[in-house]
Amino acid sequence: MPEKPDPIIPLPRSVFPATLDVEGLLDSGWRPAAFRQFILKIHSRCDLACEYCYIYEMADSSWKAQPRRMSKAIVDCTARRVAEHALAHELAEVEVILHGGEPLLAGPDLISYAVRTIRGAAADVGTRVRVAVQTNGLRLDETYLRLFDSLEIRVGVSMDGYAEGHDRHRRYADGRGSHAIVADALRRLTAGPFHHLFSGLLCTVDVRNDPLTTYEALLAFDPPAVDFLLPHGNWSTPPPYRLPDAEATPYADWLIPIFDRWYGSVADQTEIRLFREIMRLLTGGASRSETVGLSPARMAVVETDGSIEQSDILKSSYHGAAATRLHLLRDSFDAALRHPAVAARQIGELALAPVCLACDLRSVCGGGLYAHRYSEATGFKGPSVYCPDLYRLITHIRTGFARDVARLKGSR
Repeated sequence: MPEKPDPIIPLPRSVFPATLDVEGLLDSGWRPAAFRQFILKIHSRCDLACEYCYIYEMADSSWKAQPRRMSKAIVDCTARRVAEHALAHELAEVEVILHGGEPLLAGPDLISYAVRTIRGAAADVGTRVRVAVQTNGLRLDETYLRLFDSLEIRVGVSMDGYAEGHDRHRRYADGRGSHAIVADALRRLTAGPFHHLFSGLLCTVDVRNDPLTTYEALLAFDPPAVDFLLPHGNWSTPPPYRLPDAEATPYADWLIPIFDRWYGSVADQTEIRLFREIMRLLTGGASRSETVGLSPARMAVVETDGSIEQSDILKSSYHGAAATRLHLLRDSFDAALRHPAVAARQIGELALAPVCLACDLRSVCGGGLYAHRYSEATGFKGPSVYCPDLYRLITHIRTGFARDVARLKGSR
């Protein structure tokens, strides 16, 4: 039986995005952007007890009420709804990401069933489905790798660098570190015939770990991409070492040496998504990430019970922050597009606080990750709790760009 979670306490109607008038936006000519990415929570529990986990260790306890494993009936309904959405919006391609908890706990049979069912339904309406899985790596054995190869599933693995840094947080419930097991799994993925499945590494920043040692430990696995994630927090629950209103920039100080090493490398070592997205935005491109920029968020989450939710990162904010009260058995994904909290992540500058609108980097920073803007007083209508770090990091990258442009002009 699922555990009983705390009751959902809705965001007060006086704070953003509860105040957002979606009907007014529609009347003004605004239209939501269709979802192109679907996060499928095929298992709601995890075999690690990472102390920084936003699902199990922060404000939201809704996981307690979720079935451990998604049923085939919910998979079938998901497939129909994804196909329905793709057909309505004429989407040639969508992405499904198998997630958790730890998705490999769902087992090979359910994973195979989910991928084949969703792809089959989408193919009937002329839509291709790319599939990826994000795993902690503990169960990534030959059986799974052969399955993922046969189903063309790309594999992302969570790893926080060298052993000491990784095991600081990514531990079993009994306190044992997981680095050795994850490293073995990565060698199976990267050193043999399955390397083409590898999509990259996800690393949560801990400023106590040496940045360049962390980066070099990740590079040892030849990742095609690395995501450096800021630990989740907000103005009401600040992240570690990020004191609200302080001028110090510990996270920028940690990331800048990695940027300098990466940017100054003669040969491409890997793609670092945060840096690449900032560079795209500085040159006038559109962001492909929620972390920075003002591009509309085009992702929906399906929980194990079939609930439609927003980004689960919002669960770091307050209990119920990701909930929409929509369910696939009765609601379409189009219904979610009209939800105020979903619309708020698609309206760009209209969702920014005055202090962000006055900033010279607003089109690049975009207010930072939406979840990091939360405070009990203003909801999500505020700057990122990482505002000083983001400003310093983006300014540093912009300065490097300007220097290189000037050098190129001078050489002509």
